[in-house]
Amino acid sequence: MQEEASVEISRAGPRPGSARRIRIAVVTETYPPEINGVARTVGPMVDWLLARGHTVELVRPRQRHEPARARQPGLHETLTLGAAVPRTQVQVGFALPGRLASGWRATRPDLVHVVTEGPLGWAAVSAASALGIPVCSDFHTNFHSYAGHYGLGWMQGAVTAYLRWLHNRTACTLVPTEQMRAELEQLGVERLRIAGRGVDAKLFHPARRSAELRRQWGCAGEELVAISVGRLAPEKALDLFASAARAMQAIDSRIRVVVVGDGPLRARLQRRNPDFHFAGARVAEDLAAHYASADVFLFPSTTETFGNVTLEAMASGLAVLAYDDAAARMHVVHTKNGLLAPRGDAHLFTQLAALLAGDPPMRLSLGREARSTALEVPWEKKFPELESALLDAASQPPTSRTSAAARAGASR
Repeated sequence: MQEEASVEISRAGPRPGSARRIRIAVVTETYPPEINGVARTVGPMVDWLLARGHTVELVRPRQRHEPARARQPGLHETLTLGAAVPRTQVQVGFALPGRLASGWRATRPDLVHVVTEGPLGWAAVSAASALGIPVCSDFHTNFHSYAGHYGLGWMQGAVTAYLRWLHNRTACTLVPTEQMRAELEQLGVERLRIAGRGVDAKLFHPARRSAELRRQWGCAGEELVAISVGRLAPEKALDLFASAARAMQAIDSRIRVVVVGDGPLRARLQRRNPDFHFAGARVAEDLAAHYASADVFLFPSTTETFGNVTLEAMASGLAVLAYDDAAARMHVVHTKNGLLAPRGDAHLFTQLAALLAGDPPMRLSLGREARSTALEVPWEKKFPELESALLDAASQPPTSRTSAAARAGASR
């Protein structure tokens, strides 16, 4: 565990940029430079809120190797205890609700925005409810679906009940897609609102293609490169990724396979696929160069709430093959700007991978169209949806979320 502390980054007042500026306590158990989809969403979100002139108190666990951070006007940090969850490389945070409440009595936020549902998220919802501070929550991770992948299928019902109970104590829960809203409604989660996701198409750009990287991967010329980007974890269907890549190599033996990311399955994948290039975790321009230096992005996961990597690959000009799910369902049109397999149809997924291996003109066409699609969904178009939801939540009369409706949601 890590020591609890409070660090104030800046006392500077909010900058102009929005008609209404509020103080938001953003509570998250992961934050850059940690590498995962949540951290890579919440980091730009905080930066954007600050740029809009809001004041942000960032409540998060102290990281294992806490980096030095540049001062940002309007940003204050409260660091809490943290610990890694065994077998997952996921960190959770810990704080007593009373400790958070004490700080919020001294400097009261207009809204508490809970990004993650771990112990720190629970403490924040409890503290805010006790003080009558409005709370908004995010739904970033299908923890209820992960249980089976970690041999904890017997806990799935309990995890679902906890998530429903926590989110139903908040004024609203933000989700990235209509699909996710429908799925959570079926689980009894109330007051759902869509706040979409975008992509930084200036960072993820085909122009970052690197001949040097490709040489490191064993490419002597224009050999096709298939790539995976993400955590190497059981829920990511990495065995299917490997099978699909092998199907591509059966069409063209020169095809190279690159795996970007780290996680508990890395050692096993390397033992089984010694010819694959394992690049480890990559960030920022280095990550963007890895995307752009490949040709085909294979994404067989069925446990995503969104899947930022899909848009990043599209912005990088890759031919994308994914299931008809999450971000791919929203942004990929089959045979126009990518290929889609019905969710869970591993056989067709593998067949489509082989099709891409044997059809260079199709790959190029799909990649060009994918880039065009990504240009239509920059973060600058999506963050206003988030800001609007947060401002609306801050305006609602606070409730304790111990109402009969919330209790009924917890008991379903």
